[in-house]
Amino acid sequence: MKIVIASDHGGFRLKQEIIKQLEGKNIEYEDFGAYSEESVDYPDYGQSVGEAVASGKFDRGIVICGTGIGISIAANKVPGVRAALCGDCFSAKASREHNNANVLALGERVIGVELAKMIVDVWLDTEFAGGRHERRVGKIGNIEDKYRK
Repeated sequence: MKIVIASDHGGFRLKQEIIKQLEGKNIEYEDFGAYSEESVDYPDYGQSVGEAVASGKFDRGIVICGTGIGISIAANKVPGVRAALCGDCFSAKASREHNNANVLALGERVIGVELAKMIVDVWLDTEFAGGRHERRVGKIGNIEDKYRK
């Protein structure tokens, strides 16, 4: 599995912890920034991760900002991205099993490091269940197609 990860300044410290976790599990990743706590704009990072995942260059992405809200909204503007903001392990599992989420969003100022690591583990280890969920995920793609310019 190949992961792309990015954050704005508000998610920088948590991103560094998640990177250590990925390295400890020998998971291939690429860090798209930010590279410090200097103020930057979260939409740039949500978009870059979204585009990298939607292109197929990466299997999944992880985006982090202060709350996870803004960066997930930005990532979800990219057709083909299904970014899920998760603050608990149940949601992380369901986002993969039911929604085939390909981007995980986290909020550094909302959850602690240890919970974030558990969420990442669950999210990375859970596969899409398919079946009845396949039809529903397909409908999400149909919505994107309807509004694509």
